[in-house]
Amino acid sequence: MRVLLIKTSSMGDVIHTLPALTDAQAALPGISFDWVVEENFAEIPLWHPAVAEVIPVAIRRWRKSPLKTLRTGEWQRFRRRLKNRHYDLVIDAQGLLKSALLTVGIKAPVAGLDSESAREPLASRLYDQTINVPWGQHAVERVRQLFAQALGYQVPDSTGQYGLNRSYLAGEYSGEDYVVFLHGTTWVTKHWPELYWKQLAELAVERGMQVKLPWGNDAEKARAERIAAGLPGVQVLPRLPLAGMANILAGARGCVAVDTGLGHLAAALDVPTISLFGPTNPGFTGAYGAVQSHLASDFPCAPCMSKKCKYEPTPQDARQFDLRRELPLCFTRLSPERVMTQLEGLWLAER
Repeated sequence: MRVLLIKTSSMGDVIHTLPALTDAQAALPGISFDWVVEENFAEIPLWHPAVAEVIPVAIRRWRKSPLKTLRTGEWQRFRRRLKNRHYDLVIDAQGLLKSALLTVGIKAPVAGLDSESAREPLASRLYDQTINVPWGQHAVERVRQLFAQALGYQVPDSTGQYGLNRSYLAGEYSGEDYVVFLHGTTWVTKHWPELYWKQLAELAVERGMQVKLPWGNDAEKARAERIAAGLPGVQVLPRLPLAGMANILAGARGCVAVDTGLGHLAAALDVPTISLFGPTNPGFTGAYGAVQSHLASDFPCAPCMSKKCKYEPTPQDARQFDLRRELPLCFTRLSPERVMTQLEGLWLAER
């Protein structure tokens, strides 16, 4: 059985789909998937043994210059690639109008979330089989249920397995002795204060830990350099492609992360990880796995799910905290000392 999977982005969403492939492969021996995914994340699906072919799509780039996309023939070649291959089933695991439109014209039945379950209900009108998957549960479990109903098997009772080979992906880093601090994220409100990262790095050095700091843009590089300044054993990594980051994470003894796609990658590689949550809810989109630990703020307004902090500091807050370096204040509940206590537990458990 050959299935076309539509799950284009983001990194976290792509990674959250992997356990469903593992379930399907166990329930239906011989099943294989072709996966339509954004070009920036095209490496990830190939790490799973159930994926036969990756079909990159560039919706984000194409939107910026649609006329150029048509002139170069990129869109036409992409469409021909989908239409010329036989599939027994198409699963749109994205639940968005943009992903549903990619299924139009493919000569195979299309399954996807119904109007009550999809993020964009209009998308469900383009499916042949609509599936109800209740909200209020982790994204990994929702995708597992979608696949099980679309393909006709029961979801296993056990925790979902990503199906990746950590030792293989670690490569030259296998057996090394370090932790990774994933300090970069998208929303301003999801950033753990830089002051706290610096203090955590100092605590790590005091305990003899080696720390690696990745970065993905100039602002993250500058922050990594400030965190590492004056601290032997804290290394700012060169800029790495996604496969290089997977190598680094797979070889790590542990990881500390904010709510970021790379934190989900660490979880997929079964790297023991402490994930820090201020404005977001780990119950729905937190790092998923048996060796994942979530520290969520219990600040009065958390989780607010807001990209902009709306909390107005009180005079007492001003006396207690540095309002230049400890924002957003929800993260003051997750002190470097508290995080280090958790990290030491991971460090010792992995020795």
